[in-house]
Amino acid sequence: MNKEISAAEAANLKESGESIVFLDVREHDEVAICAIEGALHVPMGEIPERLEQLPKEPTLVVFCHHGMRSQNVIHYLEARGMTNTINLRGGIHAWACEVDPEMQRY
Repeated sequence: MNKEISAAEAANLKESGESIVFLDVREHDEVAICAIEGALHVPMGEIPERLEQLPKEPTLVVFCHHGMRSQNVIHYLEARGMTNTINLRGGIHAWACEVDPEMQRY
């Protein structure tokens, strides 16, 4: 199942106080350019070794630059029994375009 959420929908959930965690799977140099405040940062390559650190609840909104790496991470997590994941469609680029136009883009 391809579960996705738009940047605007994710922002609305965040603002509403809904219990969600943003999981940023980009590399350290990408996070240095721009980030969603409060997001948990675990680069894609570190997911296997840090799997136990990821929250099983609440919903994990997983994102990368454009949404492809995060989708791969979600497939990996779901194969290991995690059912609380959803992909941020368009990644942080969509967030910058739809939610935070002041955010630096790359």
